[in-house]
Amino acid sequence: MTEVDLEAVRARLGRQGQLPGPVEVGAALRSLGVLVSDSVVRQTVVALRRDSEGAGVLDPLLRLPGVTDVVVNGPDQVYLDRGHGLELADVRFSGEAEVRRLAVRLAASVGRRLDDGSPFVDARLASGVRVHAVLACVADSGTCLSLRVPNRQRLSLADWTGSGSLTTQGSDLLRGLVASRRAFLISGGTGSGKTTLLGALLGLVPAEERIVVAEDSRELQPDHPHCVRLECRPPNAEGAGAVTLTDLVRQALRMRPDRLVVGEVRGAELADLLSALNTGHEGGCGTVHANSARDVPARLEALAALGGLDRAALHAQLAAALQVLVHVRRLRDGRRWVEELSLVRPDPVTGRCVIVPAIRFRPSTADEPGEGYAQLRRLADGGDR
Repeated sequence: MTEVDLEAVRARLGRQGQLPGPVEVGAALRSLGVLVSDSVVRQTVVALRRDSEGAGVLDPLLRLPGVTDVVVNGPDQVYLDRGHGLELADVRFSGEAEVRRLAVRLAASVGRRLDDGSPFVDARLASGVRVHAVLACVADSGTCLSLRVPNRQRLSLADWTGSGSLTTQGSDLLRGLVASRRAFLISGGTGSGKTTLLGALLGLVPAEERIVVAEDSRELQPDHPHCVRLECRPPNAEGAGAVTLTDLVRQALRMRPDRLVVGEVRGAELADLLSALNTGHEGGCGTVHANSARDVPARLEALAALGGLDRAALHAQLAAALQVLVHVRRLRDGRRWVEELSLVRPDPVTGRCVIVPAIRFRPSTADEPGEGYAQLRRLADGGDR
C-alpha cells in the first residue's frame, strides 16, 4: 500500500464521513481498483488509524519508560531522549506529507492553526505532552516536531536524594528554606530539572497553605492538596483572546495565595512577581533560564526591561524580594544535579545585586561551603527575618 493509495482511501472516507473500519476501508480499496485481501485491509486500517489518533508513529516512543523528549527533523530523522542525550530512533515517516499532516493534526486538536501563513505553533496536548512544530516552509530539513513528555511521576525531595541528584545537606537546607518561607528562584539550562525540582519543593509546603501557580504551559504538578494552576492562552485565529503570564500573575495576587509561584519567569511578569514578593507574599518562587548562578542578574535585567523596569529599579526590587538562588544542571551521564545554593545580596558600593556562593555540591567530592554559607544556614533555620 503506497502513500498515494493511502491518501486516496483517506480522501474517499472523508468525503463520505466514514470512519476507517474494515468494511469501509475494503469498499474504498475496491473502488480504487486495489486488489483486496484480509492482510491489505488490516494493514490499511492500522495505517489510517495511526495517522488519525494520538501522535501517530511517534506514540510508541512517547510511551517508552524514561523518555523526556522526542524530536523530528523531517521524515528520516527521529530522535528521542531517555535521560542520556538524544539518540536516533528506529522510526521513519513515509515522507514530508506524513510529517506535516501529523503536525497540522496535533495543532488542530488543541484549536491551533498551522499552515504556510502561520508556520509554527507551540501548544500543550490533552495528554500533557508539549508540542512545538515548524513547517518545511521555514525549516530546510522538512517539518520539524519537538515533543516534551511530562514527568509521569511526582518526584519528592527524597527521590532527588535517593537518585543521587542531591546531597543530604542540600536536602536539609532546601527543606529549611521552604519551611521558613524564603523567596527563591531555581536557575538552570533547558532540561536541567528546574521544574521537577520546583514541584518537589512545593510538595513540602504545609497542607494548610494555598499555592497559586502561573505557567506559560502547564507542567508543575506538586503533590499538594491546595494548589490552583493557571495557564496562559494564545490568541485565536483573529488574534484576540490571549492570556499572558503577566495577566495570570496579576490575577493570582487576587486569589489569596499563601505561596505565589511562576513556573518560568521569561518576560514582563518578572516586574509583577517582584512587586508581589515585596508586598507581603512570602515564600514566592519560580524558575529562570540561566547557564550559571552568576548569570542570573544579567538575565533578570533583560527580562525586567520587558516589564518597564530599568536596571536601578530592578536591583532595588530584587534586593528586597529575593533571598536565595538554587542552580541545577544536567550532568554528562544524564543525571540532574543540584549544583549550588547562593544568596542574592546588594553590593554596598553599586547597589546592584550580586550572587554570593553559599554552598557548592559536587557529585564525587565533599560539599564546599562558600562565603554566604553561615547566612544561608541562618535563613534555613528561620533566622535573619
